[in-house]
Amino acid sequence: MRQVIVKVSILLLCFAIGACEKNQTIEKREVWSKERAKAWQDDIGWLCGANFIPSTAINQLEMWQEETFDTLTIDRELGWAEFIGMNAMRVYLHHLVWQVDSTGFKQRMDQYLSIAEKHHIGTIFVFFDDCWNPTYQPGRQPEPKPGVHNSGWVQDPGELIYQDTALVKVLEHYVKDILSHFSEDDRILMWDLYNEPGNSGYGNRSMPLVEKVFDWGHEVDPTQPLSCGVWNRSLTDLNKFQLAHSDIITYHNYDNDSVHQAAIDSLKLLGKPLICTEYMARRNNSLFSNITPMLKAENTGAINWGLVSGKSNTIYAWDEPVPDGSEPELWFHDIFRKDGTPYKQEEVDMIKSLTVKN
Repeated sequence: MRQVIVKVSILLLCFAIGACEKNQTIEKREVWSKERAKAWQDDIGWLCGANFIPSTAINQLEMWQEETFDTLTIDRELGWAEFIGMNAMRVYLHHLVWQVDSTGFKQRMDQYLSIAEKHHIGTIFVFFDDCWNPTYQPGRQPEPKPGVHNSGWVQDPGELIYQDTALVKVLEHYVKDILSHFSEDDRILMWDLYNEPGNSGYGNRSMPLVEKVFDWGHEVDPTQPLSCGVWNRSLTDLNKFQLAHSDIITYHNYDNDSVHQAAIDSLKLLGKPLICTEYMARRNNSLFSNITPMLKAENTGAINWGLVSGKSNTIYAWDEPVPDGSEPELWFHDIFRKDGTPYKQEEVDMIKSLTVKN
């Protein structure tokens, strides 16, 4: 009997430290069928919303860290979104906040979701991101650089994944913990696993993490769909993998209506619901007036970049800084000023005409 107990104890210890991992068979669910994806779309209806960060936060860390988590601003600004009929927000997370305080981070996510639900807004959470600054640290975040688009936004995990081989296990624990904790939360519309993989010159270097995060998601199998949006036609390997493994097809497009329509026509051939999770860059003629009605006519979700002008500086164009920080005549992104007045009343009227039932 003692020998049996010792053997069982050793097996349990092996499991705990991961020594037996390669001998385990982990069941993973299949990618959603077209029929299941269509049923999900029929249930939630047409999505119209924005990529959201409160105007008082420069990046994901400042949004979610305990010291700067600003529920008053979140409540106020989501109220403006509700007023124009928006029903969805796409919101970025960051593993570093979880790593510092996993319990507090999940509590703050729950607070955010409660505020959003009060305003009849569902949430698309984003895990990883290859855009903008490759390094980051907890604590006080930098002040915005005058006139510079997203001067403080940070990647996740950024360059650190190429410097710290142990980080992958941290990221796995993070993703699985968040997905498991919120796996049946109907306030969450969808999990966007990785924003613009391959951006910032990473290219196919991002593929291993894309593959892993889909594996982790399929192992947890939350009730919400998983997706990873395509955004650059030249990244053919990434695009093929993302489209093949996403339950719902998501994509980014900042081009004019004719180019955008061609993208929709191509993606519709996959036979699954579409959501455009980034659009609306006024300089590029990607506008509420020409894109949003087209997206509704195509029953394609419409999530523009930017709700309220703030510390992210996204009223300035990606590659056109304004060194003195003066307001550009033509805003690049965003709908409202910090006092709640719209940048262009006709844009708000257009959105309301598509979202608010008389």
